[in-house]
Amino acid sequence: MLCLLVLGGVLLGWPAPAHAGGDRPVDEYRSVYGTPGVAAAVIDGSSVETIVRGRDGDGHAVTARTPFRIASMSKSMTATAIMLLADRDRVSLDDPVVKVLPEFRMADPRFTAITVRHLLSHTSGLSNSTNNEYVFPPPRSAREIVAGLAGKTLVAAPGTRSEYHNTNYSIAARIVEVLSGQSFDAFLRTELFTPLGMTGTSSTSGCSDGAEGLPSGYEVVLGVAVAAPEMPGMCVGNGGVISTLDDMVRWLRFNQGTLGPDLLSAGSLAELHTVQPEAGDYALGWQSRSVTAGAPPSLVGHGGTLATWTGDMVFSPTTGMAAVVLTNSGGDPSLLSANLLAERTGAPATPMSNPLTVVNAVLLGLTVGMTALLVTAVVRARRWAARRRAARRPWLLPRLVPLALVTVLGAVLPTVIWGAFNVQYWIVTAWLLPLLTLLCLLCFGLGALALGRRLWCFRRTGQATAAPVRPATADV
Repeated sequence: MLCLLVLGGVLLGWPAPAHAGGDRPVDEYRSVYGTPGVAAAVIDGSSVETIVRGRDGDGHAVTARTPFRIASMSKSMTATAIMLLADRDRVSLDDPVVKVLPEFRMADPRFTAITVRHLLSHTSGLSNSTNNEYVFPPPRSAREIVAGLAGKTLVAAPGTRSEYHNTNYSIAARIVEVLSGQSFDAFLRTELFTPLGMTGTSSTSGCSDGAEGLPSGYEVVLGVAVAAPEMPGMCVGNGGVISTLDDMVRWLRFNQGTLGPDLLSAGSLAELHTVQPEAGDYALGWQSRSVTAGAPPSLVGHGGTLATWTGDMVFSPTTGMAAVVLTNSGGDPSLLSANLLAERTGAPATPMSNPLTVVNAVLLGLTVGMTALLVTAVVRARRWAARRRAARRPWLLPRLVPLALVTVLGAVLPTVIWGAFNVQYWIVTAWLLPLLTLLCLLCFGLGALALGRRLWCFRRTGQATAAPVRPATADV
């Protein structure tokens, strides 16, 4: 295992840490989740400790300049882009969206009450139950996403219910484009990333769009890591940012108020981190967190999850402590960021466990077992048919019901486990639970083959039984 410790003080010009204490939590995390590459940092006042481990999707050693997709951590940047425009009096958080985005239309008349604040706090009333975000192929731009809402409805009146929904932030991205006259990526680069010195940070519209220098992420199943492309999806505004550990340290510094203080007013920065009405624990692109379960919220953070990338960032508004974690596979990086802070403060660490290890082990066992049973059913179809023909009561259909159920279940399970019958959920399952996809494909394919062969053999056996016997003839 490659082990490299890069001191943040050398890279960013801040004082070096007195000790390096983050190695153990990072190594434990990689052991539990099988993560190929991790880049993490702990900020403690004026010091920055960085810990990098493993390899990227091209096989190169991870460094503090390795690009990662940061997924939903991008929302904090979209919210900041809106706040930059608010500071310039181009928009107010309480403006109706239709005022600043005339193209925005929905089939539900309540949509006119949606404000910019509702979008950024996930209280707009938009929901996946009425606006499926897993359509395939996905929209390719914020404009397309907004246009696609014309026939959709809300599940609640704006401002009355909290539901995390990525489309809220894609609409916000479109607002930035319309008000600034720039593409969303261009606005982020020129107005946010460049002023903060985040030279390795950019964004894409699609979750799977390629970007210069960006390696692939990984699928990890039972400790086996395979480089894989990201699942197609709409990420503009809600999860499309690509960044590095160095740049994410700068982003946390900015949100702590110690970098780029002239970029955003102090009041606007504080508003970004303030929990909003009816939003539960959600602020504007950030969430409130507790140090330990049951304790009052004292931290501000946000995680990010894609199929092949995950990350997390968290900071204390009062102590100056912060942590950021970037990984190139699935997992629960919020556990690692919490343990990195706990190690610095002397708080108890949160035990790490990977529930997918058990899930995938069960799925693997089921896959092997069902494959053996179904292959046996195919091979012994002729014998099965002969027994049915010889039986006094063949009971053909009841005998075929178990195979039929296995076949049908294999076809529909990847869709119904997500709460609705939709063929597009096959794509989601293929990326998030590849062993379940394999199990279902085998059940459907081998089940249909076994059914077909049993019926064919039963028919052939009947034809052979009904064929007349030719009388023997004497040789002349």
